[in-house]
Amino acid sequence: MVEQRYMLDTNTVSYLIKGVEPAIAQHLNKVPMASVCISSITEAELLHGVAKKPEAKKLPIIVKEFLLRVETLPWDSNVAQAYAMLRTACEKKGRPLGNMDMLIAAHAYAVNAILITNDKGFRNVTKSLVVEDWTLSK
Repeated sequence: MVEQRYMLDTNTVSYLIKGVEPAIAQHLNKVPMASVCISSITEAELLHGVAKKPEAKKLPIIVKEFLLRVETLPWDSNVAQAYAMLRTACEKKGRPLGNMDMLIAAHAYAVNAILITNDKGFRNVTKSLVVEDWTLSK
């Protein structure tokens, strides 16, 4: 059983695939791959990115290889309940996130994962959501 889980958000995966933020790969090498996951929402966003760029011949292969190596967690009823609670709380505070980001935040929260992102907006969701920025060197 995995003790700590790290959920990569879509931007983090995109940076990793493009190789533009070497610190992400360095962080990733320090944790067991079994502890790394993505939301099915991130998978959908990655596949959408591939579909939007049919001329990018290597991108589908890179995304497919990435998806083979990382666990994709399903979005279920527990996550839906977390989403409803968190989105309502953010809206009441006047700090809503974009729809896809809120779905990913709720997923990380519901599965008690550390959300890996450099998007500062995620820090406003709830103090209970642990967020780390792996674009920063340790």
